[in-house]
Amino acid sequence: MRRLGIVVALAAVCGATAPTANAALPPVKHVFEIVLENTNFDAAFGADSQIPYLSKTLAGEGQLLRQYYATGHNSLDNYVSMVSGQAPNIETQADCMAYDDMLPGVVGPNGQAIGQGCVYPAPVLTLADQLTAKGLTWRGYMQDMATPCEHPALNSRDDTQSATADSQYAARHNPFVYFHSIIDSPDCAKYDVPLGQLSVDLDSPASSPSYAMIVPDLCNDAHDATCADGGPGELPAADKFLQTWVPKILASQAYAHGGLLIITFDEAETSDASACCGESAGFNTPNPGALTWGPGGGRVGAVLLSRFIVPGTVNDTPYNHYSRLRSIEDLFGLDHLGFAAQDGLKAFGDDVFGASPQV
Repeated sequence: MRRLGIVVALAAVCGATAPTANAALPPVKHVFEIVLENTNFDAAFGADSQIPYLSKTLAGEGQLLRQYYATGHNSLDNYVSMVSGQAPNIETQADCMAYDDMLPGVVGPNGQAIGQGCVYPAPVLTLADQLTAKGLTWRGYMQDMATPCEHPALNSRDDTQSATADSQYAARHNPFVYFHSIIDSPDCAKYDVPLGQLSVDLDSPASSPSYAMIVPDLCNDAHDATCADGGPGELPAADKFLQTWVPKILASQAYAHGGLLIITFDEAETSDASACCGESAGFNTPNPGALTWGPGGGRVGAVLLSRFIVPGTVNDTPYNHYSRLRSIEDLFGLDHLGFAAQDGLKAFGDDVFGASPQV
């Protein structure tokens, strides 16, 4: 079944493309990103929002992207897209109940790995690999992860799909462990770490990474209705998580001296498979997708905060996870990976960074 629909290996191998120069980009040195779960735009930012710290307080301090879209359903394919520009495949759409290798995994046009499976072969690179190659730093901060770089044994069942009384960590919300370029390197244990490390790293700009993805556990990311301890989950729990961690980020020297904070959701509720920005289904995903959705993960919205952003602004320019990846790559002068290199895809520009970029 894994090999069903695999496209034969292509002779021409296409990689990343160089970013287009954008003189208007501000000198962002640290990007912090918090990813929450499974929420439509109206639920998050409408009049009856149950996440008011995000929808009112933080949106009032930054910019709300009202036309920001996820790139698939379910969760994992979105996280993969965020860090690599890879489109969904049948198994990542289904959240990879088995943690198995992608086969055959050859790289074809648009930098897309061709095949089915979950753990991408070493030639498929991520934003983390790009940053390392340029001498910059990255970290994944995963709440409730017991040990750094925690993931199931290769080609085995993923037992982190549901929260337990002992752990609410979900490997499928940790994209870094789905790439051999990372898990086969000592960097995984060094840089894919439990959330508590964030407090330590925020102590100085030198220890704060250039790029950080911060992922709450299944209780605090709005995914589960109730927490493993019986307490309330969903958006109210996510709001409390943000109230705990966002002030620490905003108070850090790294944020003050060139920081950007992005808060978004991996996908909308599964009834919304809308898309933007000319999104393609890629080689490996039937249209509609393997689970009747896709391409497109629905309208979720995003809030961006930085001293380079005018507070209290709204933006109706269409963006998605691929254009967000392209934007981060542009800020650090990196090539564009996968569908982040799509012709005509718009990255964050003057519409987002409207405040004066002077230091």
